[in-house]
Amino acid sequence: MQDVLSSISSIVWGPFLLILLVGTGVYLTLRLGFLQFRSLPYALKLAFSPAKQDKKSKGDISHYQALTTAMAATIGTGNIAGVATAVALGGPGAVFWMWITAVFGMATKYAEAILAVKYRTTDRYGQMSGGPMYYLEHGLKSKKLGKTLGVLFAIFGSVAAFGIGNMVQSNSVSDALQVTFSIPTWVTGVVLTVLAGLVLLGGIKSIGRVTAFFVPIMALFYVIGGLIIIFLNLDLVPAAFGTIFTDAFTGNALAGGLLGTAIRFGVARGVFSNEAGLGSAPIAAAAAKTDYPGRQALVSMTQVFIDTIIVCSMTGLTIVMANQYGNTNLDGADLTSVSFSLFLGDLGGYIVALGLVFFAFSTIVGWSYYGEKCFGYLTNDRAIPLYKAIFVLFVFIGAVTKLNTVWSFADIMNGLMAFPNLIGLLLLSGVVASETKRFLKVAKEEKRQEKQSSYQ
Repeated sequence: MQDVLSSISSIVWGPFLLILLVGTGVYLTLRLGFLQFRSLPYALKLAFSPAKQDKKSKGDISHYQALTTAMAATIGTGNIAGVATAVALGGPGAVFWMWITAVFGMATKYAEAILAVKYRTTDRYGQMSGGPMYYLEHGLKSKKLGKTLGVLFAIFGSVAAFGIGNMVQSNSVSDALQVTFSIPTWVTGVVLTVLAGLVLLGGIKSIGRVTAFFVPIMALFYVIGGLIIIFLNLDLVPAAFGTIFTDAFTGNALAGGLLGTAIRFGVARGVFSNEAGLGSAPIAAAAAKTDYPGRQALVSMTQVFIDTIIVCSMTGLTIVMANQYGNTNLDGADLTSVSFSLFLGDLGGYIVALGLVFFAFSTIVGWSYYGEKCFGYLTNDRAIPLYKAIFVLFVFIGAVTKLNTVWSFADIMNGLMAFPNLIGLLLLSGVVASETKRFLKVAKEEKRQEKQSSYQ
């Protein structure tokens, strides 16, 4: 079964999907006039300035809480184990291709969010519901095609949440705590299950409050650890960047089939980390209080920048500087842990272990909401409490079970989510462009008024 699932996973995540993911990002970047470069400073200001948070418009949570909920789901094992796997299998050049994926993925994430807010609806509980399943159904001209694609996405998303967003994460936490601190896996399972249950019972508002507090702390904790290594070893940094750029266009980058291994693993793990194009994050964006879809879309765009350009870079640079990626006995989180420990001793191992714990738990919280909304779409919101209860139970199962087969199955579901979503993004790119043009006019006027009031 494992061999069969691995073969299917390699097909799903093959060159066609990777080219489609990056190609969609490139197309949207050109159609939006390189929006991610022009508007990134303004987007960061919208995301983190309290004065910019919309409190009066329709929605369940603030811009910032929607951002941190999406970041909670994406800043996970991919930032630690995923980056290490990319470097181990694809060489240092894979880091460069992760950056490229992120640059164009910002345009994709922007488009996902703008459509999610534009086509969101109110569910039977009075909360906002949105995401690919809704903009596929209500946005596409062919209602039959839109409904079919929406249902497919919701099925893949609700199933993937149990694997990539639940059991895989709790298993990573239990393994890390058992190896580093000798804590039995069942103890970790019980604690994670109780904590997840307490957060999830409160719904999106509870999730938003927890992630708004939790995500910045966990991200800063890990990034500061990486920055300490970089500043204490500044003499190694230029060579590390040189190795990354050189390897990106030679050796592994050009070998290994249709796409070189550096490109293939860099793109695949980059998408695994920031989820741009998979269609998960716009589900959280749809819950935000915002007056214009474009405003929340800019905020959502910053998530890719923070996740991959900042957090993943800490892992990638440290691994390349440590020069341990050629050790065939090391892979995933072990490679990251050894690399950090090489520079910081036992403290490095603790940073990676605790980072893995925080990142994985946050992913469980974020993906629970994604899975819940996908399942709600399929059942008209009638069985959401049951879905939550089962989801919490599987947190414990994941913590105490070996998950090779589950990981492969979840990986397949995760990849399949992207196909209907990317089709929707390409077919609705005209809507994205028109909504962007509308909002940028408003933003320009707001900026003019701010400038005028500052003079007065």
